[in-house]
Parts: sequence; structure tokens; C-alpha cells
Amino acid sequence: MQTKKAFGLWSAVFLGIGSMVGAGIFIVIGQAGAMAGNMVWLSFIFGGIIALLSGYSLAKLAVRYQSRGGIVEYLVQGFGENIFSGSMGVMFYFSQLIAIAAVAKSFGMYSATFMHNGDSLRVNIFAVGVVTLFTFINLVGASIVAKSENFIVIIKLGILITFAIAALFTIKPALLSVADMPPIHGMIFAIGITFFAYQGFNVITNTVEDMDNPKVTMMRAMFIALLFVAGLYILTSISVLGNLPLDTIIKTKDYALAEAAKPIFGEWGFKIMAATALLATASAINATLYAVSDIGYTMAKEGNLPQRYEYNVYKSYEGLIISTVLIIPMILFFNLSQITTVAVIVMLIVQGSTHIAHLNVIQQTGAKKYLIVLASIAMFSVAALTLYSTYKTMPEIAYYLIAAFALAFTTEYLLRYFHNRTISKQTH
Repeated sequence: MQTKKAFGLWSAVFLGIGSMVGAGIFIVIGQAGAMAGNMVWLSFIFGGIIALLSGYSLAKLAVRYQSRGGIVEYLVQGFGENIFSGSMGVMFYFSQLIAIAAVAKSFGMYSATFMHNGDSLRVNIFAVGVVTLFTFINLVGASIVAKSENFIVIIKLGILITFAIAALFTIKPALLSVADMPPIHGMIFAIGITFFAYQGFNVITNTVEDMDNPKVTMMRAMFIALLFVAGLYILTSISVLGNLPLDTIIKTKDYALAEAAKPIFGEWGFKIMAATALLATASAINATLYAVSDIGYTMAKEGNLPQRYEYNVYKSYEGLIISTVLIIPMILFFNLSQITTVAVIVMLIVQGSTHIAHLNVIQQTGAKKYLIVLASIAMFSVAALTLYSTYKTMPEIAYYLIAAFALAFTTEYLLRYFHNRTISKQTH
């Protein structure tokens, strides 16, 4: 008798939407708006198109290589069991840590703003505190938080949709006027930042082993989730830019979504949106920490990280503690713009590399070659544009990226040299 799988079409769609509509939109709406002005909605459209291309490629890979390893598995399938695929696997793990640091920094920012005190010390205390708290929760058992995730998704979606629709009735057309349109390059440079808000769609591919009829369901779920989220983001960005002058968005870029609720709902609107941001970022930190402990354990088992990541600590793994120790310095020494930019570029490069790997196995996946080529070109192009656009204001980003990739390659090399551990394929 065939057991019913846990994920049908709509449960997979709901998971994807919940993963995407989290901390990202609260972090990037102000930062992207500061770059693109009243054209930011166009940045969200292009960011959505790039996410759709990437989603198509990952969905095809997921159906062919049905493994919980996800991107790590696709890299080794496409590039083979060598130091490059291993290093990119380590880089994928680093990208998750950087993303958690960015979300935690945003939590700290909204917490401090909620208390009308945004000094950096208070921001860092809240940010480190929330990561430490959820590390402890994951060590003793994250089942209670996990069970509340659907409830959290409904709350944040409900508040965002209510805000976006209500804000349409208070829009000041002059703020969206073409006459005040910033230079087009601002919109292009903001695409990388808006892409960060779509991160989470790849979670759908991790459900493939528990999905009903994945050959059909996977692609449908990916596209429905991405199109819904793109619509919500475009609507939200128009609502924010139509209610706040650009100088206000630049001034409040780290919490612009909460600031945009003030003209419509007053001070209570600001507090409710800030509280929603805290809820969304907290749930994102918990979910990603849980995923990181699984990623670390799987990669250690496959030979891609030190064996210490496999050791049990209470109801999790020692890898969770190591991950937290690596996250905290990023929170303390980077500001929100720096950590978000690094997270964006690393994610784009890792996914771009995954699409190139896909080209090497395209006969097995049956994907359309031109779409995979477009996905890889889009990823690397947007990564380059994001780096270029931030180089004048944050030249240190280039050095952080070089250091991150050097560390990934060094880690892989040392594991191979001293422990003879190499990443291996889990499916054939």
C-alpha cells in the first residue's frame, strides 16, 4: 500500500511562500528604495524574473536528483567529486550563515527602533541575543516553534497584504511621478538587493523526497509561489514609495516598511509593522538555524565539513554551536548594508555556479538549455552589478568576498589533505 506523501501542490506552495515572505522584504525594501527611488517596483519585477529562471533550473535538478542535499548535491552531480564542487558546497553553507547574520542584524535594528533607540550597541545586543536564544531552542528541541510556523506565516502575510492594499488609497501620485524618476542605473543596481527578498524559494526543492508526483508538482509549486510573492512585493513597494518621500526612505532605509505604515495607520501602524518584522525575522532565524544544523550534519556525513558537525548535542548537533560561533562576529563587525550585500552576492554566485553545473547534466534533467544559460548569466551579471554599485560606498565588500571564497577553498583543501574527506554523490 502506497503511503501518502506529506507535500502536495498547495502545501509545497505554502512552504515556499512562507520561506520567501519573511525577513527579506523587511530588510531590502528600504535599501532598494534608497538606490532605485520610485522605480524600485521595477527592480522587484526583474528580481522576480531572475528568481523564476533560477527556480526552473533548481526544480529540474530536484526532480532528477531527489536528495535532501539540494544545492550541495547538484554541485557535485554537475562538477564531479572534486575540490571545486566541495569548495562551492562549503560556500553554500557559508551563505546560509551570512543570511542568518543579515536577518539577525535586521531583528536588532527593528528591536532598537521599536524602543526608539537605534544605537549600534543596542542593535548588536538584540541581534546576538536572538541568535543565541534560538540556538538554545534548537538544541533542546525546536518542535514548539516549528509547529507555530504556519500561524506566523498567516500573521505576516495578513498584515503585509492589509498594509499594501490600504496604502494604495493614500498614495500621493507626485511621489511616483516619472518626473521624479531617478537615473535608470539605480533601478538596475537594486535588482541584486531585491533578489535577496525572494530567497527561500529553493526550500521547495528540499521537499522532493516527500512530494506527491514531483515531476508535475515541483515546477507548478515553484512557479505559483514565486508569482504570488512577486505580486505581493511589487504591490508593497508601490505602496511604500507612494507614501514616503525618497529622503525619508533613505533616512529610515533599515526599517522603511514600518515607517511607511505611519502615514496610513499612525504610530500604532509603525509599532504593528515593526512587531511583524520582529516576528518574521525571529521565525526566519529559527527556521534557518534548524536548516543549517541539518546542512552541516549532512555535509559532514558526506565528507564536506569536519566530523565534529555530526556529533550530537542534546536534540541537535555540535555543528549548530559551531555555526552560531561563526555568525556572531559577522553581526558584531558588519552593519546591515554590508552583511546584506555580502549575502546577496554570495547567494548569486553559488546559485550561478549551480546552474553552470546543471549545463553539464542537462541531458539527464531534460531542461531547456537556453533557460539554464539565461539563469547562470543573470546570476553572475547581477552579482557583478551589485558589487560594482556598492564599490564606491563599501569597497570593503570585495575583500570580504575574496576572504570568504579563500576560506571555503582552504577548508575543502585541508579536509582533503589531513582527513581524506571528500564530498560524494548521494543519488545516481
